Parts: sequence; C-alpha cells; structure tokens
Amino acid sequence: MKKLLMLGGASFQVPAIKKAREMGYYVIVCDIIEESPGFEYAHEYYNVSITDKEGVLSLAKSLCIDGVVCYAAESGATTVAYVAEKLNLSSHPYKSIEILTNKDLFRKFQKENNFNVPQAEGFTSFEDTKAHFHQFKMPVMIKPVDSSGSKGVSKIASIDQLEEKVELALSFSNSKRFIIEEYIENYGPHIGGDGFSVDGKLVFRCFSNEYFSTNCINPFVPVLTTWPYSKSKHIQEKIHNEIQRVLDLLNMKTGSYNFDIRIDKNEDVYLIEITPRNGGDWNPEAIRYATDIDLMEYTIKAALGEDCSDLKMVEPTGYWATFVLNSDKSGTFMGLEIQEEFFEKNVVDYELLVKTNNKISALSGSHEKLGLMLLTFKKKQDMIKKIDNINNLIKINVNKLIISLSLPFLLLHEKMAILI
Repeated sequence: MKKLLMLGGASFQVPAIKKAREMGYYVIVCDIIEESPGFEYAHEYYNVSITDKEGVLSLAKSLCIDGVVCYAAESGATTVAYVAEKLNLSSHPYKSIEILTNKDLFRKFQKENNFNVPQAEGFTSFEDTKAHFHQFKMPVMIKPVDSSGSKGVSKIASIDQLEEKVELALSFSNSKRFIIEEYIENYGPHIGGDGFSVDGKLVFRCFSNEYFSTNCINPFVPVLTTWPYSKSKHIQEKIHNEIQRVLDLLNMKTGSYNFDIRIDKNEDVYLIEITPRNGGDWNPEAIRYATDIDLMEYTIKAALGEDCSDLKMVEPTGYWATFVLNSDKSGTFMGLEIQEEFFEKNVVDYELLVKTNNKISALSGSHEKLGLMLLTFKKKQDMIKKIDNINNLIKINVNKLIISLSLPFLLLHEKMAILI
C-alpha cells in the first residue's frame, strides 16, 4: 500500500483525506494544530507545521513516503515541492513553485517574459513605499506577497490610507513583504476556476465567473462563483494559451492549479495568480458536478506519480454556483435561514462552519467565512435571477433572530446535505 503524506488537516482538507483512503492509500496527515479534524480520518498523524520544510522533510524520510500533497492550501505548496525534490518524488520544480506562490516574484517573472502585467513593486515597509508611491497610477492594490483568500488585500486611491493598508498587508504576510500594483479594470466578471496539467501540458481547465463581497469590510473576497464561464471560446483560448506559456517557461509537471485572472476592455489577459493547488470554497466539487471530472482524485494520483494521461478537456454542462456564507457585521451567530423553495430546488450541498451563539466577525478574508453552499439551476435566467436576490433567499442572523419573514423559511443550525 502506497504511503501518502498530506499536509494540513483543516476541515476543507478532510474530503481529500477521505478520498485518498477510499482510493486505497495509507494516509498520513501532519498539521501544527492539535485539534485538526483531518487527524480523525488519517492512518497516522503528526503535529508538524506544513510550512516547516525541514521538519516535514525529516518526517517524510522517517516514514518512507511515496508521495506528498497539500490539498487546496497555498501555504504548504513550497514545502511539498521542497520535500518532493529532495526525495525524488513527483512534483513541480521547487524554484517554479516559489515564483508562483510569491506575488512579487511572479510579477517580476511576468515582466521579464513579456506577459501583460500591471506596474508593480515589492516592499518591506511603509517608509520604503513612500519614496516610490508617486510612480504608480491610482488606484493601486496593496497585497501581502504570500497570503491567499484575499487576506490583507486593499485598494486605495491616495497616499492618505497607505500606512494603514501597508500595516494590514504585513500582518498577513509570513515573510513580512507586500506588493503594490496598479489596479486593472475588469471586462466582464473576474475569472477563477481550476485546471490540471499532465507533463506540463494544460489538458483540463474549467474557468468560472467570480463575484466579490460588495457590502463587507474587504470588497475583494470572492463570495459567489458560477459555472459555466460567460465569455466566448475565443477569449477562453487566449487565457488557455497564456497559462500554457507560464507552464512551459517554469517547466511545470503534473498537477492542479487555481486561477485568478482578469480581462481588460481590449481583451488583454492579465494572469493575477496561477497557484499550484486545487481551489478552495468547493471549486473542485462544483467542477465535478459540472464536468464529471474529479480533480481531487487526479491531484492525489499526481502526488504519487501515477498515470494521469487519461484526463481530457470536458466542457461544463448545466448551471452551478458556490456561495460563501458570510456576515457583513461582527456579533453572535444566531442561525441561518434559507427560503424553503430555494432550499428544495437549488441547494445541492451545504455546510456551516459555526454554531449558534458562536462569536463571528465581519468578512475581511476567506478565513472568516461561516460556511459554504453548492447550488444548481435548471436555466441560466433562473440562476441570474436567484443570485441577484441571494441575500433575500439566504439570511445570516447575527445577535438576534428575525421575527417576521415574508417568505416561508427553513431555519438550519447543523450541517445537512441533499444530493440531487
């Protein structure tokens, strides 16, 4: 039985741990958090941080593993590549993963290789930034170079907010570095989704439309994602070709990717991020429903060096969405209410990550989400109509319950799933 070392045992990684066991592998999980839910489903588990490269390498050597993977978490990507390279296991080149997981390095790589790229520069302090701030055309984005889930990301239009937003970005950066880059206006929805390469060739990708929180502290947290992607095949091919050019230049191998992309009014492609991992917030689950392709399974096979050559491009069918349950204010969580007809017809699966009377925070990053929902729709117009009205169909009660409702609602407190 092959041994697979899985970095991270968080709740969103549990499905991958279960999947690896279902596939017949011996699963070992490591995580610095002693209460990690993933430990319950592992054959063995160890309290080792997924960012501790030498610690994970020592553990991997002692266990004689056959593969290593970090599902849906960017924080462990460089550790995976480092350990795999040292032990001659299946993975991408370590230096390439360093470039893809550090925003300043990725922007430098893009500029050197003539990609469309915003004016950008990396910094380590507010004082360094002040001297160069005049070089940027407003507005600009300020981001930690090594965080994910939109944590610590801000948009500003003047120097007045610079110090405050720099401090915010630094608070979410392990390396204590941040990047400033000029803002790119979007033509159509922001582009997300996942893809997969086999021997460096992008053989599968499923782009999505991403929509952000407009009434929360951080307006750059994706809260709603829909499939299929709305733009033409012509634009999708342009995006595909730009991604492939990155994979070729970085000598990428076999594995999953999560995309963060913008198209401007001239239809120029801006690759904001290509992260070498599966997407979070149930991206792979929604893609499986839409295409019948199980990217979680292929990710596990790739980590163990198994053949993935049967994976081919499949266009999505039907209409699907994922919704991040969130609150625009902090307080005490008092329950979730879902309009009954919507629940019965459109909710495929749903999970709450908080319980009644838990303290919750207003959404400022993906780490503060309250749960997830996977939705399906029979027609495009039905999806558009209900998504536009989603805050009336799904209500998060904070501090006190809503007494009077105009529609019949279902009050839900624990996880339930309906498979349709």
